Amino acid sequence: MFNSILKFTQEKLNFLYENSLFLQHIDKVILLFICAVFLTSTFMTSDSIGFLALVTLFLTVVKILTMPGQRLSANRFETWLVAYFMIVIISLAGSTLFMYSLKGFFKTFTYLGFYFSIAQYLKYNRDKIPFIIGVIGLCAGFEGIVGFLQNFARPEAISTWQDTSSLNPEQVMTRIYGSLKPYNPNLLGGYFVAGLPAIFAMGAYTFVKKAYNAAILWIILALITTIALVSTGCRGSYLALIAMFGLMFLISAKFLWKTYKKIYLTIVGGVIALGTCAVLASASLRARVLSIFAMRSDSSNSFRFNVYQSSLQMFKDNYLLGIGVGNQNFREIYGLYMKTGFDALSTYNIYLEVAVESGIFALIAFLGFLLDALYNAFKFILKSTDTQKIILISAAAISIIGVMVHGMVDTVFFRPQIQFIFWSMIAVITAVELQMPE
Repeated sequence: MFNSILKFTQEKLNFLYENSLFLQHIDKVILLFICAVFLTSTFMTSDSIGFLALVTLFLTVVKILTMPGQRLSANRFETWLVAYFMIVIISLAGSTLFMYSLKGFFKTFTYLGFYFSIAQYLKYNRDKIPFIIGVIGLCAGFEGIVGFLQNFARPEAISTWQDTSSLNPEQVMTRIYGSLKPYNPNLLGGYFVAGLPAIFAMGAYTFVKKAYNAAILWIILALITTIALVSTGCRGSYLALIAMFGLMFLISAKFLWKTYKKIYLTIVGGVIALGTCAVLASASLRARVLSIFAMRSDSSNSFRFNVYQSSLQMFKDNYLLGIGVGNQNFREIYGLYMKTGFDALSTYNIYLEVAVESGIFALIAFLGFLLDALYNAFKFILKSTDTQKIILISAAAISIIGVMVHGMVDTVFFRPQIQFIFWSMIAVITAVELQMPE
């Protein structure tokens, strides 16, 4: 039905397309704005980044309506996403704080609109996937260099980022925050989690293409960014980093295990040993890592546990449709549930956040979407013999899983810097041909 309408519209506007140089080159303009979203994410405010994303969506709609041959198609896992979005709309309609929830809905619409734009672009321009991942990698690498240098400047904490009440001075960690706005080490850590797989992927991709000098530069950039991630002191990012390296090793085993088993085991063992030595050698890093297991002895952990308890009660009271999307909406209603002195901007868990905001069915749809997308990605990785495509799909899958692991203990996931990378990685999975021949 939709494609029939599109075909009719394209035929009626064909004269406009054939006589417009802009429309004939609109793909180049869309790519320019997609890159602008990633580039400006490193230093501009959320509103400015969101505006560029909306321009990208507008251009995509214009392209679909005017360019001959454009069609709308959906993978199976995108059906889950449509269901999630419809439930969010219903939740919005039922929200007791409609205007606050409407602001949150516009943010969700912007993120999903950008996903639609980049997925639609990549479906017709699959050769641009390495370029898109390369741009993401360069932006993450730029932040890695900024953070790496910032670590030597020993910046002062802008807010209470670490419980120092039980630490000696040498155990207090200097936490970097980069140039992302608002300045926050956890936001920077989450951004690295989303972008680091792109850097490693470009290193592997250029190596396979036999561009060895470029591969060396990408690997150096990946190492610098990894060090910067550790320097954020973001414990959720540490957990995600372990998960991502584990996945990278498992996927690389497909290519290295049979022929280069000893080299593979040496690399894996070396990385584990290096990471262990880094933790043991640095008193501040060791204290930061051990605080993960301190439970309520650490004030940050205790704060999160209190927020979880209050948020769970919110969910129980609004389990069908939630309270409506948006952090402003959350803060207003959270005040009725919070323990005294434990105000919060969010639930500090993205799954609980989705459940609280839009209800149990939205959570099911969201998880179904993610699991189905990742299933398709790993099915492709296991069955395909195209090394270059495997690298690109692996980068997307590892980035998504890293963000999901980090999201278990934080909600910086809902910041545009991370959202736009996350949805771009989903779009890569959407665009690459995932069905293997029978």
